[in-house]
Amino acid sequence: MLKTETPDQQHAELDQYPTVELVNTLVDDQINAVNAVRAAAPRIAAAVTAALPRIEAGGRLIYVGAGTSGRLGVLDSVELYPTFSWPTERAVALLAGGTKAMFVAVEGAEDDIVQGEADLRAVGAGPNDVVLLIAASGGTPYVLGALRAARALGALTVGFANNTDAPVANEAEIGVTLDTGSEIISGSTRLKAGTSQKIALNTFSSALMVRLNKVYGNLMVDLKPTNAKLIRRAVRLTMIATGADETAARAVLEQCDFHVKVAVVALTRNTDVTQARALLETARGSVRRALAA
Repeated sequence: MLKTETPDQQHAELDQYPTVELVNTLVDDQINAVNAVRAAAPRIAAAVTAALPRIEAGGRLIYVGAGTSGRLGVLDSVELYPTFSWPTERAVALLAGGTKAMFVAVEGAEDDIVQGEADLRAVGAGPNDVVLLIAASGGTPYVLGALRAARALGALTVGFANNTDAPVANEAEIGVTLDTGSEIISGSTRLKAGTSQKIALNTFSSALMVRLNKVYGNLMVDLKPTNAKLIRRAVRLTMIATGADETAARAVLEQCDFHVKVAVVALTRNTDVTQARALLETARGSVRRALAA
């Protein structure tokens, strides 16, 4: 039996716990998700290193999963645009059962290995793409179909699984095993297995974006200010990075469509936004190198 399906004997009387103890037990078990990702950190780092040249060459991130795993892939892909201005067409999410499965479970969709392959081929995956395959069991047929198609097409494959010696991790070029063990509620991989996947995907994509010069220091300087909250955040980040007051920061941001990177370089170098953009282009988007030029 898979570890993720094995009943947790430590909490065999879970339904009898007083509510406060029940909640504390569920919360405390999430610590195991963090520990599982920490143990897998070298593999995640290897995935970032392998992915970087392909993404720099114009490749895409393609997330593939079913159920909770697939929805977490969708979540990570969607958040890359507002967080890092990552083009939406370069963050593709494939979910077994299609878009409707994001909101309503599509029974049996995860068992279709042929559809997994077909969906992966339909998005035109190629050698510069990085395919992230997510499956708590590590053997979801839909995900395996996509994995095998991705390898045949020359894409980099990174497999995330919550069971040891799982096909998704073993067959991918880089396997990431998040060994979270049995769930408190037997088989409910939306619990700590899902949490570990969320952490691992966040870590992978965030580290990749840092390497792509989307971050200056630890400031999110390439965000897309698509609402009032994010506009305020852009102003605040520019103020922190440059020491400028709010009026000066906002004035320059308004000249460059609230692109924090450009505003930071313009204010720090005391130049106009056109020159700041040119410096950033020469520096391949790195604020630090643009400031040192």
